[in-house]
Amino acid sequence: MSQKIRVLVVDDSALMRKLIPQALMSDPTIEVVGTAMDGLIGLKKIQELRPNVVTLDLEMPRMDGIEMLRQITRQHRVPVIVVSAHTEEGASLTLKALALGAFDFVTKPQEAASGRIAQIASELALKIKVAASSGAPKMIITVPNEKRKAPRKFSTQPRWPTRIVAIGISTGGPNALQYLFSQLPEDFPGCLLVVQHMPEGFTEMFARRLDESSALEVKEAQSGDLLLAGRALICPGNRHMKVCHMEHGDVAILVDQPRVNGHRPSVDVLFHSVAQVFGDRAVAVLMTGMGEDGAAGLGAIQAAGGFTIAQSPDTCVVDSMPRAAIARGFASRVISLPGLASMLQAKCAAERPPVEPDAAVVPEGAGAGEGISRRRSS
Repeated sequence: MSQKIRVLVVDDSALMRKLIPQALMSDPTIEVVGTAMDGLIGLKKIQELRPNVVTLDLEMPRMDGIEMLRQITRQHRVPVIVVSAHTEEGASLTLKALALGAFDFVTKPQEAASGRIAQIASELALKIKVAASSGAPKMIITVPNEKRKAPRKFSTQPRWPTRIVAIGISTGGPNALQYLFSQLPEDFPGCLLVVQHMPEGFTEMFARRLDESSALEVKEAQSGDLLLAGRALICPGNRHMKVCHMEHGDVAILVDQPRVNGHRPSVDVLFHSVAQVFGDRAVAVLMTGMGEDGAAGLGAIQAAGGFTIAQSPDTCVVDSMPRAAIARGFASRVISLPGLASMLQAKCAAERPPVEPDAAVVPEGAGAGEGISRRRSS
């Protein structure tokens, strides 16, 4: 983009309306063209200033950020990046904003009021650039309403999965995952393991939302959780997720190793572990997101005999993650978002009896110090 990216900052805090533009000043490709203290003023300034991207606080007087976002998606189609409070209420509102069409979000530092907004300056600037280059969404995802589940039947015998499905996803992920999970039945024969780039404190609520809107059992992963058919485990923010064989069954484990590709959780960490432990029983899916996290791991699963899928770039909010894997020849199939569920059901259909738990095999880099639990997960 030859011209500067025009940004409108909407926040009811006078301090934040000062700090965010200051934090973005160091990037010569970005120009903050205006600020607004609430949604009503913000909508007027969108018409006057024609910004390329809007940064949006959600808790404001008169017209809050959620209602302003609704108006933007109906009338202006300008990408919106939410600047969220790192609180439970902030997480809830942020997930709602993503469902309504916000491009992405960043979280305010705990001590933003002390001037530490500079901590997120590079992340915010990067997301502004990607949002400006991506423009309006390439496809509109209809996220299903939350539905009341029938009580799950208790069984004394675990339902072992036919295959392990590892999913890596980032920008655009919450809506894409909610759509995908809503298409999978309660008796889905595989176990899904998900790394979604999302900060600590957001993933538990995200998992609950996915659980409420799908027939699957979805939960934030804990070390020792069994890998069961019809279960989806979401990696917690600020942890990595791996897998291993234990005497009582295959389990997920969480580790605190350094960031990989700038991320924790990292898709590559999960994919490499799944390749090592499950080999040709693995299915890997690399979905919408920016960057290249997961591309090398997809190649590892392919080399181990697993089946690899990349979401088609035309159905991604941001296509750089799957595109990086496609360019390296690591994707066995390239499939649109609406076609993913049927492909996963076909690949996980029982071609042979699931492997019973065998002797404990702990993957390289995982150990007792990383909190492996041997208890059965509920």
